[in-house]
Amino acid sequence: MVFEVKPIGFAYRVDHEKAIIEVLKEYAECLDKVNHFSHLVVIYWMNRVTDELRRVIRIRPKHFKTPRLGVFATRFPARPNPIGVTTVKLIERRGRKLLVDGLDAEDNTPIIDIKPYIPVFDKPRGRVKLPLWVKRHLKEHHHDYHHPHTFEELLKLVELELKPLA
Repeated sequence: MVFEVKPIGFAYRVDHEKAIIEVLKEYAECLDKVNHFSHLVVIYWMNRVTDELRRVIRIRPKHFKTPRLGVFATRFPARPNPIGVTTVKLIERRGRKLLVDGLDAEDNTPIIDIKPYIPVFDKPRGRVKLPLWVKRHLKEHHHDYHHPHTFEELLKLVELELKPLA
């Protein structure tokens, strides 16, 4: 089975919180009426994840009271399919460019899809359960939802366990 994923645009950092998503010309009409939404779900390809990092199966954060975690129990960028998903606030649309707040992608990140945030579809149903180590980490380190770390800094914060080569 073969999957083909291609960018529909690219993200460019404005500052720590804001970014511009520039949609490619061939997808410009796909943005019609997007400005009627306050929030968007942005799906992107974490292109800085190397083939080696796609073999990560577990991580152990070095600085936090966190157990060793399977990569699917984390938001860590190194994973078998490095797909990022973030809900952002749409500040402004200028033609093919969207100014957004809250995109946690690095500069020059390929965007693979944009969807409107619609609470009935995107908000989880029922009570959300988080493990104690996540609650502790959020309380101590995330007074807002933006993190200041670059991809390289994130890699230094954890010990990586890689799947052996076949």
